[in-house]
Amino acid sequence: MARRDIYHNVVKKALVSEGWIITHDPYVIPFGKHKLFVDLGAERLIAAEKEGHRIAIEIKSFVGYSEVDDLENALGQYLLYRSLLQRSEPNRIIYLAVSEATYEGIFSDPIGQVALKDYGLHLLLFNPDEEANLQWIE
Repeated sequence: MARRDIYHNVVKKALVSEGWIITHDPYVIPFGKHKLFVDLGAERLIAAEKEGHRIAIEIKSFVGYSEVDDLENALGQYLLYRSLLQRSEPNRIIYLAVSEATYEGIFSDPIGQVALKDYGLHLLLFNPDEEANLQWIE
């Protein structure tokens, strides 16, 4: 199992503060002889629905050697997890959780805009100094 991201607890607490129930920590995707680990699985019941919204969240800090390298790695994980989830649990939506600063940095850059547009990323923005006020970008 991979090491937790430095912002794992911040995102987890922010989700709980918005009414999400953390159902998996981590969310395991078994596929063939492999197991992949998405950082979190969560669910929120919606009034008048028997089943609520289910999500998986991959948290990335983008504190590596290069923002582009971090973007390449994050995209690879996100796209693989999304593809496997579509086969195993198609109603669960995967989000890439990044800080507001990362969004204003690499994702506001033309290379980040291409990734957002071409791959249809679902982003969850957080402020590392707060455990609330998530922004959802779909």
